[in-house]
Amino acid sequence: MSNRAKAILSGASLALTAALLIARDPAILHPEMKVETGTYEAPAATLGHPTSEPWSATTIAAGVDKKPEPGHEVTLVGELVDFSCYIQLGKHGEKHRSCGQKCVQNGEPVGLLTKTGELYMLMPEEHDPRRDGTVEIRTVGAEQMGHIIKVIGTEAHVNGYHAVYIDGLTK
Repeated sequence: MSNRAKAILSGASLALTAALLIARDPAILHPEMKVETGTYEAPAATLGHPTSEPWSATTIAAGVDKKPEPGHEVTLVGELVDFSCYIQLGKHGEKHRSCGQKCVQNGEPVGLLTKTGELYMLMPEEHDPRRDGTVEIRTVGAEQMGHIIKVIGTEAHVNGYHAVYIDGLTK
């Protein structure tokens, strides 16, 4: 086989490998780090509740031209994780619970890791109370860290980032 043919074959093989890696389904990092509280069939807790509209009045009022980005209600089940350690280190589960609690209590974002490995940032929905510090997710984030829970809220996504905004997280 000529060098040119080898180079073409090598390039095609590399392109196929890259395409397969990009197309693969997300997976949970370090599945050996086990969750001990809650299951996907029987979550340990529920965070949020159904609402009649995807966005609250304060969120609508704060939107550009009073039009927030599109969102729709979702119900998801997954493990509560701290974004920082999960993305940087792949840590989650019971063995990471104490560290995750400290991280979210000190300002790191709270996330929900689904069974398929999708990761959502969790945020209080109400814009003005969130801005003014009268709602927060840190307490419930610490309480349920490393547990599998059900989350009901408004999903929004922009450029590959996914978030679920949860109504009623008052201090």
